[in-house]
Amino acid sequence: QVQLVESGGALVQAGGSLRLSCAASGRTYSRYTMAWFRQAPGKEREFVGAISWSGGSTLYADSVKGRFTISRDNAKNTVYLQMNSLKPGDTAIYYCAVRSAIWSSLTTQREMYDYWGQGTQVTVSS
Repeated sequence: QVQLVESGGALVQAGGSLRLSCAASGRTYSRYTMAWFRQAPGKEREFVGAISWSGGSTLYADSVKGRFTISRDNAKNTVYLQMNSLKPGDTAIYYCAVRSAIWSSLTTQREMYDYWGQGTQVTVSS
C-alpha cells in the first residue's frame, strides 16, 4: 500500500524558512516522479514543484521559483521542499504526491499524480 506522510509544517514569520519532508512507503520510489502541491483556504490545489526519479530534473511554479527548492533522497524514500523567503501568500496546506508510472516525465497537472499524502500546514505571518 502506497503511503506518503508529510511533516515539517509550522507557523513562521514572513522572510523565514521551512523545510518540509515527505516520507514514502509501500514501494521503492526511486523510479517515480514526485511533486509538491499546496492548497490555500477557498482556492484550488496548485502545483508547487516536481522532481524527476533521479533528482536530476526539477520544475517549479513561477510563484516559488528562486525561493523554493525540491530535492530527494532515494535511499531514504524521502522528498524535501526547502522554502526560503516565505511570504504570507505561501500560507497553505502542502501536499506531497507521486506519479504511479515509472520513469514518468515532470508535469504540473494535478490529475497526473496518483497518490497523495494527508498534507502539512504552513502558515506565514506578516
